[in-house]
Amino acid sequence: MSIPDFARANFQTLLRAAGTGDLALMECLDAETAQPRYVICAVGRDGADYVFTPFGHLAEGNPFDAYRPPDPGDPNGFLPAAGTADEE
Repeated sequence: MSIPDFARANFQTLLRAAGTGDLALMECLDAETAQPRYVICAVGRDGADYVFTPFGHLAEGNPFDAYRPPDPGDPNGFLPAAGTADEE
């Protein structure tokens, strides 16, 4: 499975912002739940104004519980979630 171009471009922008110190952590509200989210943003300028471009929010709790990595034995699949029937 390959990472799409938009994700690669956004990641490169994030790396450039990190390299120049142009990152910010902002408290925002989730658009659907109105819960607080702590959002990683690149900081740019538009004339005299600052522009904050959100890239994602920090995971609450254990981030290892939030994601399932790719399965190295199956290029089209992901490892099963912990505690599922697929796990032995």
